[in-house]
Amino acid sequence: MNPSTVPPASTPDPDRARFYADDAAWYASRLRIEDYMESIEQATQRKVTVASFDLIARARPDVQCFNELLIQYPIATQRQPGRIIPDNFVVVHPVPLVAGGSFAVDVQPVGPLLVLEYVSKHNPRKDYEDNFVRYEQALRVPYYLLFYPDNEELTLFRLVGGKYQSVPPNNAGRFAVPEIELEVGIEGGWARFWFRGERLPLPAELADRAEAAEQRAALAEAELARLREELARRPGGG
Repeated sequence: MNPSTVPPASTPDPDRARFYADDAAWYASRLRIEDYMESIEQATQRKVTVASFDLIARARPDVQCFNELLIQYPIATQRQPGRIIPDNFVVVHPVPLVAGGSFAVDVQPVGPLLVLEYVSKHNPRKDYEDNFVRYEQALRVPYYLLFYPDNEELTLFRLVGGKYQSVPPNNAGRFAVPEIELEVGIEGGWARFWFRGERLPLPAELADRAEAAEQRAALAEAELARLREELARRPGGG
């Protein structure tokens, strides 16, 4: 069953949840320093993604974005769960999901709708070919976005008949995830996001807009004061 369509569990199994929490703690204790290192390109793109989905969540609270969080999933042939850490992943659920140190797909009411990974040749810390297979076959994530900042290459895969197929760009040259009213394309060297047809601004761009609005307001106030002063100087004015 696709984790994204798993019906909400009425009562999560506390023992199962504890099992995943213990496994996540064990896994974290075995990570090396280099496992925590990332390239500037990866870190920057994750900031762009998180800031964009923060804006989406204001209009669509059901769209929830997680940042470099361990995903755990059951494997029938072994006791230990499978583990994978995407740069970002997105779930859709009307209630905020609680995910502390990990996201266990058979404990959570839904699984990822979209996973996003940013590949840098300067930091080969992940086996992306293996990740592709796990997202496709083990987790069956409906959408997988792969971005190479080094050469500005962006590919969106969609799960069709159990296999990933690349999604062609739309007329605007962007890749669509209609379930969350999202499009993604490259602009300024980064993967940028459009929601309901509008490009989502970054914090610096929002600050620039606010500053420009303040400047326009100050100019308008100054012009209004000038007009008042001019009227006051006219005969019969004031």
